Amino acid sequence: RQLGGALHERVTVGASAPVEAPAARPGETAEAYAEARRCLEALRLLGRPGEGAAAQDLGFLGLLLADTRDIEGFVDRTLGAVVAYDARRGTDLVRTLDAYFASGMSPARTKDDLHVHVNTVAQRLERIGRLLGPDWQCPARALEIQLALRLHLMASAVRR
Repeated sequence: RQLGGALHERVTVGASAPVEAPAARPGETAEAYAEARRCLEALRLLGRPGEGAAAQDLGFLGLLLADTRDIEGFVDRTLGAVVAYDARRGTDLVRTLDAYFASGMSPARTKDDLHVHVNTVAQRLERIGRLLGPDWQCPARALEIQLALRLHLMASAVRR
């Protein structure tokens, strides 16, 4: 923002993870530069001029753009609040979220899948909304949450 203000135009910035001692690690520096360029191009393609972002700021697109695939970090950033809530409280919000998306986001079909009252589903979805934020059902955000949910469930199955 400051640079854009000084130049009197929008500045778009793509970033990467830091490289320690870049002069000693030219290969890592080149990879970081390439990642930053991919982030810059993603911002342009997403119609987000005047913004800055690193791969981790771009949700699931960041997984595709980054040189390292921080799947666990993506899942934690996207779904971590719900997973942590379930762990602390012994609730079933992750399962509810999975059933909700599997049912085409229909509370009536979700209640049938979970064998609970529709009011229970509504209460759980309200809690999920408080944990994930009000935009959690918007198409782009819902896609990220569904991807994170799949990755979380796959990782949980592997750990068993």
